[in-house]
Amino acid sequence: MITNSHLISGETFIDKNSLDIYPVSRSDDEINEKYNKGEIRIVTEQARYPIDSIETMLDSKRYILNPEYQRRKRWNYTQKSRLIESLIMNVPISPIFLYEIDYSTYEVIDGEQRLTAIYDFYKGKFNLEGLEYWQELNGRNYQNLPGQVRRGIDRRYLSSIVLLQETAKNEREAEYVKHIVFERLNSGGDKLTPQETRNALHNGKFNQVCIKLAQNDYFRKMWKLPLESEGEEKLLKSESYRKMEDVELVLRFFAYRHIDNLKSPVDKFLDEYLKQANNYSDETIKYLETLFNETIQLIYTILGDLAFIPPKGERERTKPLKTIYDPIMQVFANNIAYKESLLINKDAIKNNLYSEQESLNIKEENNRLLFDGRYNNKKDVEARMIYFHNFLQNYI
Repeated sequence: MITNSHLISGETFIDKNSLDIYPVSRSDDEINEKYNKGEIRIVTEQARYPIDSIETMLDSKRYILNPEYQRRKRWNYTQKSRLIESLIMNVPISPIFLYEIDYSTYEVIDGEQRLTAIYDFYKGKFNLEGLEYWQELNGRNYQNLPGQVRRGIDRRYLSSIVLLQETAKNEREAEYVKHIVFERLNSGGDKLTPQETRNALHNGKFNQVCIKLAQNDYFRKMWKLPLESEGEEKLLKSESYRKMEDVELVLRFFAYRHIDNLKSPVDKFLDEYLKQANNYSDETIKYLETLFNETIQLIYTILGDLAFIPPKGERERTKPLKTIYDPIMQVFANNIAYKESLLINKDAIKNNLYSEQESLNIKEENNRLLFDGRYNNKKDVEARMIYFHNFLQNYI
């Protein structure tokens, strides 16, 4: 395949059908021994915090909000207001989960939105809105609430479950335990997207690079995403941004350099690649970071902000698609050494990019077109890569 020869030293990926799997065939005695040893057994204690102490708690900097479980979904003012309304009505609030990383210092595994909503309310950062049962308080903030209501909120408590340090013997085991808890806590309710889960459970230096690269202006313009410079408020209005789909697209670029290892489901493929890529050397990661930026800029310079939109006659031809993004990114990256020649011929490339597609339609299944957005399995991606590769050879 045309991709493997472009991998650099250290850019490895080993296909593994399953990782971190414990033996499932054990005798009862072995199972009892595992239990008695306390393997994967979490040590906790419970605590209750007066609501009016949350502001001081967070100001103390001893409570670290979302150290690595960062999600882009932020509560709006209505959601924050309804939490306050629940406190007024004495509706039970779900406990927050903390991990004790040092004496009296904690990471917030779950509960950041509740904590920040209460903190912001006491700081007067928003006025209540969208209340259902206390509509007469809409437009008020903590400082100008009726005295009795304010005192009623102050006397409420927020429960917490604290995972104690003795849960884990070392830092690596601590990370593993926190990830287990996070995964189980988020297995229902507001379900995490695959990339949000990936971001939490497989966070590391390569994941952080993917988040950084997703801020690339050329990349965001081609995917019709708001720019980072436009501010968080506009960013959070984008569902793709909130779900971290932009970060997943960056990850796809790097993972698909190993398309020979691609197996369904793609989510598992991306999970496994990220886990391994987090262990790449700084030199390898720097090379890949540069390659992504150069590839994105080259494609944007030649094809503009419509680069990932299918040709006329295809489905969904007003939106950028992975159908185009996956193969075209790979082929331009593989030919980055010839970017000067490609730039010289950019008009011809842009005008003729799909001129030969009609003669290359895939006929095996339902007479479908080569760039039909409904089909993006390994075979389809490889066929499109071959098409783009052969096309670019005319201008090199």
